[in-house]
Amino acid sequence: MAHAATFGWPGIAPRLAAHYRRIRAAPHPGAYTRLVATWLFPLHEWLKGHHSARLLRRLERSQWWSAEQLQEWQLARLRALLRHAGTHVPYYRALFARSGFDPEQVRQLADLARLPLLRKLDIASARDSFKSARAVGLRPFATGGSSGEPLRFFLGRRRVSHDIAAKWRATRWWGVDIGDREAVLWGSPIELHAQDRVRRLRDALLRTTLLPAFAMSPARLDGYVRQLRRWRPRMLFGYPSALCRIASHAQARDLPLDGLGVKVAFVTAERLYDEQRAQIATAFGCPVANGYGGRDAGFIAHECPEGGMHITAEDIIVEIVDAQGQPLPAGATGDIVVTHLATQDYPFIRYATGDVGALGTGPCACGRGLPLLQKIEGRSTDFLTAMDGTVMHGLALVYIVRELPQVRSFKIIQESLLRTRVLLVSQPRLDEPARTAIVTGFQARLGAQVDIAIEEVDEIAAEASGKYRYVVSQVADMHSCRPKVRP
Repeated sequence: MAHAATFGWPGIAPRLAAHYRRIRAAPHPGAYTRLVATWLFPLHEWLKGHHSARLLRRLERSQWWSAEQLQEWQLARLRALLRHAGTHVPYYRALFARSGFDPEQVRQLADLARLPLLRKLDIASARDSFKSARAVGLRPFATGGSSGEPLRFFLGRRRVSHDIAAKWRATRWWGVDIGDREAVLWGSPIELHAQDRVRRLRDALLRTTLLPAFAMSPARLDGYVRQLRRWRPRMLFGYPSALCRIASHAQARDLPLDGLGVKVAFVTAERLYDEQRAQIATAFGCPVANGYGGRDAGFIAHECPEGGMHITAEDIIVEIVDAQGQPLPAGATGDIVVTHLATQDYPFIRYATGDVGALGTGPCACGRGLPLLQKIEGRSTDFLTAMDGTVMHGLALVYIVRELPQVRSFKIIQESLLRTRVLLVSQPRLDEPARTAIVTGFQARLGAQVDIAIEEVDEIAAEASGKYRYVVSQVADMHSCRPKVRP
């Protein structure tokens, strides 16, 4: 998943181009991958001031630690982070003084709950006060803004190194590595606008090809299918919706993709639905590995070949909390809150991700001691609120639309408790019984008084981030998972 991080090393492009031509001639199919993973990419990281190669070696040992060892490691790092934040970070120095919080009194991980949640609005309203006086190599970053305004913040080289190492480790779980041929279906304008000459050389050296997922017209999809069949990547990385669109397009053109030699498809940035997993796996003839995280919260969890969503516990503490911000037990569903332990330069402590999920209640069959996320149900805005106050996941309405064979794509927008819009691309156009089925099904869930406005369109555009969202709720009172939840 080399493309998932932002890379670049000005000034050495000519020398690396010469190395690239020589190394690509390596006789054994795996020789080039080994050289990239053991020499070229670590060199690249070192030149950027990152220590991801060293961290990777440590992570590949610590993943086999017991749960107790991991918790001891987390506690030691948490105390160090809190001491640093209280001394060197203006926001936390003021917060600790105001609340009487003393980092030296932290004796167990549960003591973290004594601090309030950190919301996106807190960062947006006091962005510079989160910078440590000892920060090194801070760079501005931003989220894609798929759930509203982009969050702008800063990350230091230390934090970026840890995230790259975590992604690298998860990639290797699937028998692929940096340097294997990779096709990236991505749509963030940040990546798309950063493909200068040096970055294109970087991608060529790492054998990564970028297929922009922002505007996927039929003509562009034709080109993507041709490129994939020619490139024959060993791994894919991208949005589940983008991979599904390519899969559907290739099937409609009778152009099989399951013989390309793809070993795994990594998906991230959107909720992965069961139907999408099955479609991608069938189309490309490979397993699908789900990943969960973001630029702000970090690389939170990744799926192993045994199906466990392992939390990067060496770097991240995950809490599941209720509406009051209090931790819930394993197995209970609530808001996902993370503390990234490698963020001394710009701390994320008890950061509310806006997502909903549950912690696992047992170990994974793979034998790793890393704790599990039992489920990730998507963003809080992926949930809908009925007239009677019942909160339900958007899947309750998604299935109603998906059952109609003529529906090619859709988007459900809950504008208020009294109005929900449904954007549909249909072939052929909906007849009256189909429209009645949608209205009746939606009103049965949301309330008989709710206006269901169906709009047939030629195309449904992705979000500004390049992601595709099936359900968007604009109802304000949906920031927590309540007991009265209907599936």
